[in-house]
Order: sequence, then C-alpha cells, then structure tokens
Amino acid sequence: MTIARPRRSALYLPASNARAIEKARTLDADVVILDLEDAVAPEMKAQARAQAVTAAREGGFGDRELVIRVNAIDTPWGSDDLAAVANAGADAVLAPKVSSADDVAAYRSRLSQVPLWVMIETCASLFRLDQIAAAGPECLVMGTNDLAKEMRAPLTPERTAFHPALAMTVAAARSAGIAVLDGVCNAIEDPQVVGAACAQGVEFGFDGKTLIHPAQIEACNAAFSPSPEALAHARAVVAAFADPANAGKGAIRVEGGMAERLHLAEAERLIAVAAAIASR
Repeated sequence: MTIARPRRSALYLPASNARAIEKARTLDADVVILDLEDAVAPEMKAQARAQAVTAAREGGFGDRELVIRVNAIDTPWGSDDLAAVANAGADAVLAPKVSSADDVAAYRSRLSQVPLWVMIETCASLFRLDQIAAAGPECLVMGTNDLAKEMRAPLTPERTAFHPALAMTVAAARSAGIAVLDGVCNAIEDPQVVGAACAQGVEFGFDGKTLIHPAQIEACNAAFSPSPEALAHARAVVAAFADPANAGKGAIRVEGGMAERLHLAEAERLIAVAAAIASR
C-alpha cells in the first residue's frame, strides 16, 4: 500500500522572518508553511514574498514538505505572489479564503504544475465542500480562526460550534481521495490544551494539524503517529487474515474481538503510515 508522505505537523512561519525560516530547516515538523498572508504586515508583504522564494530555491529543508501560503488572489498582493511562487520550487502553494470550485480553478490556472492546497475558512465554503475537494487540490486545510470570525462563534477548546464543519471537511477530503489538515490551536504555553486539541483532530480523522509555534510540534507528531498498541493490533489483524485457516473468511476473531475485511484494509493502512513515518 502506498501512503503519501507524513503530514502530522504543519508549522506556519512568517516568511518576513529570515531567522524563523532558517530555524525551520532544523525543526521536526513534517510540513513547513512559509506564510505571506495573515502573519505578515502589509508593509512587509514584498519582503516576505522575496524571502519565501529565495528559501524555496535554496532548499535545505530535507524531507520536510515546503509550502508557501499566498495572499488571496483578489488582494493587492495575490497576483504578484502567484507569479513569484509558481516557479520557486516549493512542494505546494496554499491558497486562502477558497469558497468554490471556481476559486480553485482560478488559483490552479496561475500555478502551472505546482500542487495546490486550499484553506477551508469561509462560511460559503462549507456548503460547497464536495465541489471544492473534487476540483483538484491536493489537500484541504482548516482555517478555524477565520471561520470563527465569519460565523461569530467562540473558538473554545472544545470547538463545539465547528464540529459539523470539521467532520464534513474530512468527509469531503476522503471522498476526493486527498489529504486534510486540522486548524491551529492558539494555545502555546499550555501543553494540556495543545495535547487535547491534537487528540481531537485525530478523533475527527484528520491526517495532521497546522501549528503556530515550534513548541507544539512534539505533541502533534505523537498524536498523529500510530500508537505502539494500535500498530501491534494492526499487525495481529493482518497476520490473522493471512493465516491459511482463515482463507475466504470475511470476518474472523482477533485478540478477543471481531475483525472484518474493512478492518484489514485499515490495519494495512496504519502499518503503511507507520512505515512512512519511520522512513522520514
């Protein structure tokens, strides 16, 4: 089974901060997102763009996936961002404020063959998730802070108001066969809150989570990696179905419980995920 590269932790860093970019080359995040949008003041946009392009061309990020988040296409900086990053050599470009399949197409037409990731952070996008996911992005990324602002709903640690949006975004991504990342946790200095946020993302079925600080990486990587117990059970399921005594059976007993063929597929996926993480 082929599994896409691990995307457990995706760290946003302002591309206007040269020191942060250099540090990113040493961090244990699976994905580094150089941000030209929310984290950059208007007067720093041009500098941030130039530094992001230079960083992408210089490389040095090892097996980390490098993504550049551009400003929205309808802002004063969007067109220049897209022109600059289209041939910069980043692994992907992240487009904000996407609300329709037409928005996806507009970004796609400006990026040549660069993989496109899109933010799900507007109210309008929630009613077109299946269309957006099917329009060709490689990854959906939750933007819960912007979504909270648009909905005028409090972004509590439990994220109660956003459960439908989170679940439906994951479902849309799975239907389209693409990756999906959870939104950020705004807590930095409270490891319990960060840990709980990562665990919730796992429960919803996300592949990983976007982060705002390096201190969040360790908890995120741990949460989105298969646990030793889960991996051991997965191997037991695979071994049981491989037993000639169970040939042709659709459901068997494994470690005191029932396992069906659908559980075999999930077990094989989990083992492949663990192998991909180990190879990183």
